[in-house]
Amino acid sequence: MEYLPNIIFAIVLIAGIGYFAKNVKKLIRNIKLGHKVDASDHTSERWKNVVNIALGQSKMVKRPVSGFLHVIVYVGFVIINIEVLEIIIDGIFGTHRIGLSILPESVYGFLIGAFEILALLVLVSVIIFWIRRNIIKIRRFMGSDLKGWPKSDGNIILYFEVVLMILFLVMNATDTSFQNMEAGNVISQFIAPWFEGFSEGTLFTIERTAWWLHIVGILVFLNYLYFSKHLHILLAFPNVYYGKVVPKGKFNNLDAVTAEVKLMMDPDADPYAAPAETEEDEVPAKFGGSDVMDLSQVQLLSAYTCTECGRCTSECPANLTGKKLSPRKIMMDTRDRLEEVGKNIDANNGEFKDDGKQLLGDYITNEELWACTTCNACVEACPVSIDPLSIIMDMRRYLVMEQSAAPMELNNMMTNIENNGAPWPYNQMDRLKWKDE
Repeated sequence: MEYLPNIIFAIVLIAGIGYFAKNVKKLIRNIKLGHKVDASDHTSERWKNVVNIALGQSKMVKRPVSGFLHVIVYVGFVIINIEVLEIIIDGIFGTHRIGLSILPESVYGFLIGAFEILALLVLVSVIIFWIRRNIIKIRRFMGSDLKGWPKSDGNIILYFEVVLMILFLVMNATDTSFQNMEAGNVISQFIAPWFEGFSEGTLFTIERTAWWLHIVGILVFLNYLYFSKHLHILLAFPNVYYGKVVPKGKFNNLDAVTAEVKLMMDPDADPYAAPAETEEDEVPAKFGGSDVMDLSQVQLLSAYTCTECGRCTSECPANLTGKKLSPRKIMMDTRDRLEEVGKNIDANNGEFKDDGKQLLGDYITNEELWACTTCNACVEACPVSIDPLSIIMDMRRYLVMEQSAAPMELNNMMTNIENNGAPWPYNQMDRLKWKDE
């Protein structure tokens, strides 16, 4: 019976990490449903982006209030969880604060003291975030695309963080041996008086309960990530690495279309002499994309990475003028459809069975796609280098090249360019008549 708590702890730890690994495997499989993208170029620039954008939060702080609070939560939560290593060792081997037997008391006290200060800062920041969402009701958190689960998800994660920080401080405050050190209890020393008059046995029970709830809560939090927008905690780094490094206004060309244009311009030319810009087949099975399988792995990774912060939508001129387009919704719809496809595959022994649905039409409407002005404001605003515009353009490409479903105004413009060399319905010979008026 002496080792029963250690055995229970090991079982809980293995189960928590095992379930997380299972979901990560499913996540990777879903992302691999997209076609591969060559990201071997601009290696130094990609790593620079990871350091500046993902690690340094450089785009996050462009909005100083939310950016500063996010940095506190981000840094605090990551650093505080270093203490989880001690908890795991203690749980497996039955020790208590193993760090004290490894580090000098002053060093250990300094570390735990820093953790407590960060825990308090995280607690304050999370409460402010909750107020911004639920009392002040900032506009970008009130969009129609955030109703239901997405809105609840944002609050649930805040509650998680509040509970975990409180448990950490209570655990320290009720650990009498730690409090007697009088080192490291920077914040918990003010909580300890709340438990004065409790017996040693009661204090021990409270400390152990907080200890268990803290580590179990972290494991639950870890596994909750897969079902939450907070998956970006893990995916922001690869997403920034694979993010766009060429000028934002540059769109990719289909090799098959480029080859045809070259033949039209010069029938004697070798249309495939130039190196291909993508890894697509010479003649793709489908031009553009109508479902998640037609998108790239980077686009699907971005769908899972989306933080649903709404910065993209709050900057979108189409959305600001009342159009139905919301770049955030584009990413959320892509992720929802990808999850639906993943469940379809799970239910059919690893094979996708046609469900009669697709991303275009069932999730994203033509009206949303054609409302986009291709200004790249959403791409510039995203703090983790997501590119909603690339998905919009791939689906537009499908509408135009596969279904000939461009709006009448666009068809007229393209006809004018073909016939007159300009978007306007005037003969080339009449171009300068305006100067005579």
